[in-house]
Amino acid sequence: MENNTNLLALERAASDLRRGQPVVVEHEGAALLVMALEQANLATVAAFDAIAGDSFLILTNNRATALKVAGKGWSVVRLARPAWFEPADMVAVADPTLDLATPLKGPFARIDHAETPLDKAAVKLAKWSHMLPAVLVASVETNATALAQADLLTVSAAMVNDADIQQAAALEKVASARVPLAGAENTRLIAFRPSVGGVEHIAIQIGDPPRGKPVLVRVHSECFTGDLLGSLKCDCGEQLKGSVKAISEAGGGLVLYMAQEGRGIGLVSKLKAYALQDQGYDTVDANTRLGFDVDERVFAPAAEMLRKLGFQKVRLMTNNPLKVEGLQSFGVDVVERVSHAFPSNPHNEHYLATKKTRTGHIL
Repeated sequence: MENNTNLLALERAASDLRRGQPVVVEHEGAALLVMALEQANLATVAAFDAIAGDSFLILTNNRATALKVAGKGWSVVRLARPAWFEPADMVAVADPTLDLATPLKGPFARIDHAETPLDKAAVKLAKWSHMLPAVLVASVETNATALAQADLLTVSAAMVNDADIQQAAALEKVASARVPLAGAENTRLIAFRPSVGGVEHIAIQIGDPPRGKPVLVRVHSECFTGDLLGSLKCDCGEQLKGSVKAISEAGGGLVLYMAQEGRGIGLVSKLKAYALQDQGYDTVDANTRLGFDVDERVFAPAAEMLRKLGFQKVRLMTNNPLKVEGLQSFGVDVVERVSHAFPSNPHNEHYLATKKTRTGHIL
């Protein structure tokens, strides 16, 4: 029950953050008022400042480095809020797709404050909300009159930092139906959803693979542009259709269709990464310039789905060794990596080359 309560609070906090509403994150008696920089405008910043006193920024080290702020090995960095800072400047600091339009930023002063669970949770909450990982924050007293009058939601840092694992543990099968596919008519779609709501993942079960043997599996992160629109910038659509065909020809298995668009950064941020790629950045540098890690995916949900479907051992269709390690770290026995690659085209040649040279894909 406590886990469900935590997840419900997180869903509400994410909704508030996406609407420009600040939330409070607390840890061991300390608390931060947090607002996504991406949602900064005259009204939201004025409302934030009316509640809090002195404020500052927290960015990921990746984004701070892109802004020429020297790091100290921390994953998140506190920056002083400049006196000249307007809401439009805050948005530009968060969003590197605005760099060409707003080239004159800074200099910014790092606050020498080693990362804490509270700092990491402030940024993680923005990521959880599918916002850019840059926030305006202020230290607050949880019993302050202004805070009480604002009637804001409070979540714990531990709750936020453990959100991925908690949500995976709460996954439940909520629907199942036979859906014949081209080339794989004996197919069933099984939907999983956290018990308190939230994002759904889909297991595509092809045939009736035996539970006692290693099952052929493709863990596929959803890709709206590639899977649905047939984008030529990636190989996702080919990987999805090719895995269904290969699994059907092999006699059965699973495609786990995970709601982890853009390696976990969300569709909007992925489009921003594409815009940066048009400026000359590769897929790795685009993600890190946005402030994200190269790959933000967590494989706990896929592992939980496999357990609930009764599979313990898998033959994994992937060219990404980190995906093998990710599943194994959550208790899945990957007995074999099965190669799953397709020819490049003029639009994704550089993308595939980057995957090979910079993220270790076996292509």
